[in-house]
Amino acid sequence: MALGLGRVAQAVAGGLLAVLLIWQLAIWLFAPPAFILPAPAAVAAQLVLRAEFLARNAVLTFSEACLGLLAGTLAGALVAIGIAALPRIGSVVWPLVLVLQALPVFAIAPLLVIWFGFGMASKVVMTSLIVFFPVASAFADGIRRTDRAVLDACALTPASPLQVLRLIRVPLALPYFVSGVKVAAPLAPLGAVVGEWVGSAGGLGFVMLQANARMQTAEVFAALVFIAVLTLVLRALVDAVTAPLAPWARETAPERASRFIMPRKEIST
Repeated sequence: MALGLGRVAQAVAGGLLAVLLIWQLAIWLFAPPAFILPAPAAVAAQLVLRAEFLARNAVLTFSEACLGLLAGTLAGALVAIGIAALPRIGSVVWPLVLVLQALPVFAIAPLLVIWFGFGMASKVVMTSLIVFFPVASAFADGIRRTDRAVLDACALTPASPLQVLRLIRVPLALPYFVSGVKVAAPLAPLGAVVGEWVGSAGGLGFVMLQANARMQTAEVFAALVFIAVLTLVLRALVDAVTAPLAPWARETAPERASRFIMPRKEIST
């Protein structure tokens, strides 16, 4: 586990270093104005000078993302289970869900601000809508893909369809649910920031909007750094929380998976 985390950290550090080098090289070669592309040093200076201000707004954005992720995950799981328990109703509800997912978030955000106000509620709802579909889609797909042999065995027992759903189909679909939550987690800060762009008095989206209006591009980049960190932290929290849900479906370690890959020499022979 520690070795895997170390490799991930090395990969992230290497990628970040490469981006910084290319970024600084572009500054040296093209010398763009600071309001178009600030130097990495200017962004670092903003991170230091405005650290308290950015951190205070990051807490608000992170709170909105966490609440939206929780609400969207719960709603997605309930809809997926409801579709499996009531197929006829699900055949009507699921197309409506698809239509809702197809609507651009920027088209929905102004309506949410009108309905729920400029406070945290509209951002939480926005985040929930973005999170909802990946969770519902993955979990519903997992429930539908229950092994037919398992269902045939359940048919030989006195268990009712709801008991089979609760005791067999839902537990077997938990790896799909976990995958859906992991896909949705990085989208949660996006929903919060989009909501803050449309209307808010705080948060990293508000900071970016105000800094962009004043052409303080370095501060916009500094806010983006905070958003990236929040996304990584939220994904790490999701990994830690969802790990006990499906202990039988652990990811295969790379060194173990490589044992099942035939060497190229053997393949050629």
